[in-house]
Amino acid sequence: IWSDVVCPFCYIAKKRLDAAAEESGVELEVFWHSYQLDADAPARQQISNTERLAQKYGRSIEDVEEMQRNIAEMAKAEGIEFNWQTANSGNTFNAHRLIHLAQSKGLGNEAKEAFFFSYMTQGLPIGERETLEDVASRIGLNPVEVDDLLDSDEYADFVKYDEEVAREQLKVTGVPFFVFEQR
Repeated sequence: IWSDVVCPFCYIAKKRLDAAAEESGVELEVFWHSYQLDADAPARQQISNTERLAQKYGRSIEDVEEMQRNIAEMAKAEGIEFNWQTANSGNTFNAHRLIHLAQSKGLGNEAKEAFFFSYMTQGLPIGERETLEDVASRIGLNPVEVDDLLDSDEYADFVKYDEEVAREQLKVTGVPFFVFEQR
């Protein structure tokens, strides 16, 4: 699955996929691929998500607020509390690197869930080191490994490769993007 941790539709899709797999008794092996919705974002946005989205899409604040309320209702139906008023989007590159580290230890789903929750429910600034370290500790990653990763370029190539495959081979234009059995 290609997704970004600041994409509410990706979180909703994850919950729906988890529910469908459980309902049908299918055990899924999910591999999370990186896809940054805004690779140029700062670590922490200085304006609200509503203002940022209104600027990005050329829409009014009122239109974006209505859109976010609708998304929050969709999320609520899946058991997600989307606190869009406090969500603080930011650069997700390091979150994606940590997800790759977590996947190498069998904790990819836990990492993805924790990042989604941190951003959408808790409103934590997803691009800041403190948030990254908090999420990593919650899912049981070794703090020394996390610090080493954040102080290096470790897994950067994985993130860039995922995004290159998405753009050039799969022609992904939005997320979530699912590939099942190579299709």
